[in-house]
Amino acid sequence: MLVQREEQIARLRRAFHACEEQQRGQVALVTGAVGSGKTSLLESFSEWTASAGGRAVAAAGSRAERGLPLGVLEQLLHSARFDDETSARLHGLVRDAVAVPLPEPGADASSAGDRAWAPLLHGLFTALLDLAGPGPLVLLVDDVHHADPASLHCLLYVTRRLRHAPIMVVLAEASALRPAHPLFRAELLSQPHFSRITLPPLTVDAIARLVDDEAGTARETAERCLSMTGGNPLLTRALIDERSPDGTDDPAPELAFGDAFDQAVLGCLYRHEPGVRRVAQALAVLNRPTPTDLLGHLLDMVPEAAVPAVRVLRTSGLMDSDQLRHPRILRSILADMSPEERRGMHQRAAEVLHEHGAEPTTVAEHLVAAGWADAGWTVPVLQDAAAHALASGRPDVAATCLRLVARAEVDEPQRAATAAMMVSARWQVNPLAVTGQLAHLVETVRAGRGPAGDALTAVPYLLWQGRAEEAAELVEGCTADDDGPTGASGRLRVMRLLLCLSHPEHLTNLRDAAGAGGRVGTGGPQLQALAALTAALTPTGEHDAVTAAEQMLHRHHGDDGTLPLLTAPLLALLWSGRADRVAVWGDLLLDRPAVRHAPVWRAVIRALRAEAALRLGDLPGAEDHARAALEDVPPPAWGVAVAGPLATLIACATEAGRFGEADRWLAQPVPPGMFRTPLGLHYLAARARHHLALGRPHAASADLRRCGELMRTWGVDVAGLAPWRLEMARVQLGIGNKTHATQLLQEQLRVPHGVDDRTRGRTLRLLATTAAPDHRRKLLSEAVNLLQSCGDRLELVRALGDTGQTLQRAGDSARARLLVRRAYQLAQDCGASVLAQRLVRREPGAGAPAGYPTAETPEPEDGLSEAERRVAALAAQGHTNRQISSKLFITVSTVEQHLTRVYRKLDVKRRTDLPARLVGHAEPLAEEVSGAAV
Repeated sequence: MLVQREEQIARLRRAFHACEEQQRGQVALVTGAVGSGKTSLLESFSEWTASAGGRAVAAAGSRAERGLPLGVLEQLLHSARFDDETSARLHGLVRDAVAVPLPEPGADASSAGDRAWAPLLHGLFTALLDLAGPGPLVLLVDDVHHADPASLHCLLYVTRRLRHAPIMVVLAEASALRPAHPLFRAELLSQPHFSRITLPPLTVDAIARLVDDEAGTARETAERCLSMTGGNPLLTRALIDERSPDGTDDPAPELAFGDAFDQAVLGCLYRHEPGVRRVAQALAVLNRPTPTDLLGHLLDMVPEAAVPAVRVLRTSGLMDSDQLRHPRILRSILADMSPEERRGMHQRAAEVLHEHGAEPTTVAEHLVAAGWADAGWTVPVLQDAAAHALASGRPDVAATCLRLVARAEVDEPQRAATAAMMVSARWQVNPLAVTGQLAHLVETVRAGRGPAGDALTAVPYLLWQGRAEEAAELVEGCTADDDGPTGASGRLRVMRLLLCLSHPEHLTNLRDAAGAGGRVGTGGPQLQALAALTAALTPTGEHDAVTAAEQMLHRHHGDDGTLPLLTAPLLALLWSGRADRVAVWGDLLLDRPAVRHAPVWRAVIRALRAEAALRLGDLPGAEDHARAALEDVPPPAWGVAVAGPLATLIACATEAGRFGEADRWLAQPVPPGMFRTPLGLHYLAARARHHLALGRPHAASADLRRCGELMRTWGVDVAGLAPWRLEMARVQLGIGNKTHATQLLQEQLRVPHGVDDRTRGRTLRLLATTAAPDHRRKLLSEAVNLLQSCGDRLELVRALGDTGQTLQRAGDSARARLLVRRAYQLAQDCGASVLAQRLVRREPGAGAPAGYPTAETPEPEDGLSEAERRVAALAAQGHTNRQISSKLFITVSTVEQHLTRVYRKLDVKRRTDLPARLVGHAEPLAEEVSGAAV
């Protein structure tokens, strides 16, 4: 189907009618890029000519037959289907004419040539006039730029005699580097009644007409097509043909990838001159905007020689501005090149770009692709590129550059620097891969063969493996003024602080240094990030860890390569009791593209996000993130940091009542040095809760006592790290020792600068169980408010359940049931089914309270769960997602997930389409929420 060619067809038809009415010949030249639809236009016009009473004869030029004399003319004669006598006569004249050399079309011919060709030319024109009997005769020649010179000579003879002949000549040519037959074109353009018809690229509206899109997104698909093809009809049709047959299920169907588009791209290139294909290959190898002078240098040609090829590529839709239009086009061109061609061009590109002063990262890409580092200038370029890649969060790129350096001839300092950078790059991808290199690096430094900077490079990785003594040895072996101009003094302060924070037994030395005038919080971003973590671990009231952490995250979260820098502020927020902010920042960082290239840091952020979800009462989310963290980096590669995700998974399994699963996580081998780190305290606390849940209070007490002793010894008695007094009080309450439990809880509340809202709310809830009835309700009310504000839904469930039980004992059964029911629903939303069932068992009377879903309760006809129905009811009433989140004590993300499932089950697309019957469910919900505020 011809689209957006109505105007061009109309011009051809008008020329045909003029030829018919005035009995005067017409000449039309159809021009356009390769793949612009010239052939389809001529075929369509040929069919219309027959229906309009005319007669059409057609031929097509070919690069393969350009040297065949009169090849195009013989096609015309065959298409004309003359009678046998005329055909035999014309073929005889063709044989006689071919025996005489013919000059370039339009040039002066010798008298001998004129005499030899005159019979053929005259006979041809006479025969054509005979064909133009009742209606005009249309001569159609496609790809005339590939026609042989002899045929063009004959065509010029005919066009000169069209003033009073009802013959129309329609020629089609594609854009080329230069006119193939300039004299022929010059004379053709000078003919009277000549018209030039250009085929422009397709527009969005035209492409939308080609798209058969039942989903109603034809224009969106057309816009994507236009961005990939530039409106070239050949490329556009190939791309549309590749669309997935089931793409209509997607509200915005994407274009599938297959062979049709790739073949169309190569078809465009191979129909052009070889010079055009060479320029396209150079652009594909460079893969960036490239000026013509650089292209000329790369291809060993004068810059002006590349200009026509660039123009042709732009016209054909393969190129946009100064680079290839789309990565798909680039991949198609590269796939067509042999490996040797690609390596050779990459090497040449590296040399040319280096000569033109390109950035090391740009030059290094081509050096790596070529696998070449033999020139003397290549090693510094690769090392600079590797350093930039490490700073930009691309350890994989850095490792690739450094592997190429390792194959080159370098001196000892360069080799040592390369080894240090390789450890850093490979560790961020797989910590297990650097064990041997790390040991070699440490031995080199100990032997005095490496600079002090290499020693500091090894410190974080030694700490990750729990080798704190070796790390301390390297730190103490460096002096503050080593390589001062290069920043080694600042790096030394960072590594010393990192040693103290990862292994708090060294914090005493840090406090002594601070007391002697050392400043922890001044310096570069790394030192500031660690200072925020220091303020969270050792709060004094002088420094606000939350504010400092938020400032660091706001300032650097958008920068590539800052994931290592931002883990310290995230930990500071977590240990300061702001799990809600950790969840927000964690999701934001995990959505950044750079996180894909650093598996270790991605896993660390996921582990932090998991612990934040656990503290917010989101058990499924916590488990998903923690499992994903261990999939990114297997447990043996985590070193001492494995305590983080393991503690979260143990706590999740315990809360959910899956004690066997918790036992399996506890059976996972852990390094002994883990318990010398703050994360080891998380592990001890999680193991203690598991012991208590299984009825082993003595084992739980042992873990909590060890936890408390370590925290007091280290001077990091922070509830956000591990509220060991609170957990110990739970153990004491479990064995009936209320007096000791009360002492522990009151002591927990008195910890200076170390109690956040979540810990205070949890403490008040437990303290309420030991208080007199008149004071218990007040404590529970305050606990509910604190837990609701900090977002800990699991502890809020417990507080609501305790409040409901207190009201029940006071005789207020109606409000008690509302609160307990609300607690039950919230527990189900959190994934804490065991806690939910415990609430049911605590309810007086037989069975679950009215309105509780039970195993015997049939699923509603619409398929909505109880949680989905509650969210849908409030959404149908007009509440926003944030308002629903506040009313139901769930996160906005949970609201969005529920609504997505509701829309799918009810087959609606937006909240305004929700059935009106759901609004009725919002009224009892309002009563429950108001009762929960008591």
